[in-house]
Amino acid sequence: MTGPAGASGGPVRPAVAWGLATVTFVALLIFGLGMTSLALDADIVDEPGLGQLPGVFATTAATAAFGLSLWLTLRAAQPSYLGALWAAIACVVAYVIAIWLGVLVASSELATATEVAGRIATSWFGLVVALTGAVAAAGGIALARTRSQRPRWPWEDEFDE
Repeated sequence: MTGPAGASGGPVRPAVAWGLATVTFVALLIFGLGMTSLALDADIVDEPGLGQLPGVFATTAATAAFGLSLWLTLRAAQPSYLGALWAAIACVVAYVIAIWLGVLVASSELATATEVAGRIATSWFGLVVALTGAVAAAGGIALARTRSQRPRWPWEDEFDE
């Protein structure tokens, strides 16, 4: 998993950092939305009869947007933490558009799709999507930027003899 520091800036390769950050994003998104729903005692999609299609579609689209935006950031010689902001914006935009499309397909009602997407964009659920994207992307960028080595015990130091 670790190798010599290359053009990416650290011993963690960009592909590994991208993979770990993407898995972290999905886990945090599911956890964050679930806990927000529990805390607010409200469903994410508060329209009866729509099923799971809108949520699955929105999560998939947000994950794809996260992965693409983070990959573009990690390709740089020295990835910037500003990429976490762009990842957060991409996640929210993709989630809201995909939830709108998912509700539109599931209900065939433009007003219902617009109401659900607007409510998510302007509620705690939208904030959770944005924060999840920012935190996971910052973690992935930090992994790619780090120059640290593995932990060493004091007796492993070859200069301490």
